[in-house]
Amino acid sequence: MGKTNMTIIYHNKSCSKSCSALEVLKQSGKPFEIIEYLADVPTVEELKVIVNKLQCRPHDLIRTNEKIYIAQFKGKDLTDEESILAMHENPILIQRPIIVDGNQAMVARTPEALASIHKS
Repeated sequence: MGKTNMTIIYHNKSCSKSCSALEVLKQSGKPFEIIEYLADVPTVEELKVIVNKLQCRPHDLIRTNEKIYIAQFKGKDLTDEESILAMHENPILIQRPIIVDGNQAMVARTPEALASIHKS
């Protein structure tokens, strides 16, 4: 999952919130790595590490409004392993943008989360 001492953004260039977070990272002046996760899909192990750093359940990281989720998973009580596998097999389901900085991570979708990027 990239270099451990560098900030990483899991980025979707088609997402305005992801582009906003990327711009904030650029302005911060800190070195960072961009992972376009739709093309460079995180492994199951990488997803487990991200979930652990986010301190959430895997299902909390799933975009439940995506068509593929509604068609294949809605109404099912997915286990943590099934949720991680669903994200790995269908990366469009992964919330974005995710910023990993050392042992911490955040889904930087809100103005508050974006503001905290400068502070870290």
